[in-house]
Amino acid sequence: MTGGVLAAIRDAIVRGEFAPNQRLVEADLSERFGASRSGVRSALFELANEGLVERVQNRGARVRAVTLDEAIEISEVRMVVEGLCAAKAAERVTAEEITELRGLGTAMRTAVADGHVLRYSELNQTLHGRILRIGGQSAAAGVLERLRAQNVRHQYRLALLPGRPGVSLGEHLAIIDEICARAPDAAERAARRHLLSVIAALKTA
Repeated sequence: MTGGVLAAIRDAIVRGEFAPNQRLVEADLSERFGASRSGVRSALFELANEGLVERVQNRGARVRAVTLDEAIEISEVRMVVEGLCAAKAAERVTAEEITELRGLGTAMRTAVADGHVLRYSELNQTLHGRILRIGGQSAAAGVLERLRAQNVRHQYRLALLPGRPGVSLGEHLAIIDEICARAPDAAERAARRHLLSVIAALKTA
């Protein structure tokens, strides 16, 4: 059951249901997720290893608050790893996957045009996940999952900045174009440009 409650608590943190520095009380989590106290305790230890939770002596666990400097460092690491993943995806993408990526791009364009910021953010995460799977980089997937989870609050804050979704959209469409063109070097550059833009936005937000 530990795996189930681990995923449930992680998902709740990523979705922002628990605020930074919010205490995570084992009894409350056990009741909420229908898990044993020992299962919750094991899940919190694992989430601490992932950097999502911090253990405070004599006070239990709380959601770890990621500073701006940490968010920038995380984005710098993402830039390197996601560039690799985009290049690998461009090498391996199939005709069926090209159609899927184009469809995601169209949906993202529609979400921005309609002002649906949260929908765009969800599609953004879906796109990054698909690129990872297409590229077949399982080791990178684990690294990026943890990094994105730690950085999710800063990402949501950026998504709500006026004009930011439109900028981000163009960057994502460029990544899609280069992967669909099966151009690994260009896809890697496009992914790196996007993360450089994220870093610049974090610094000025």
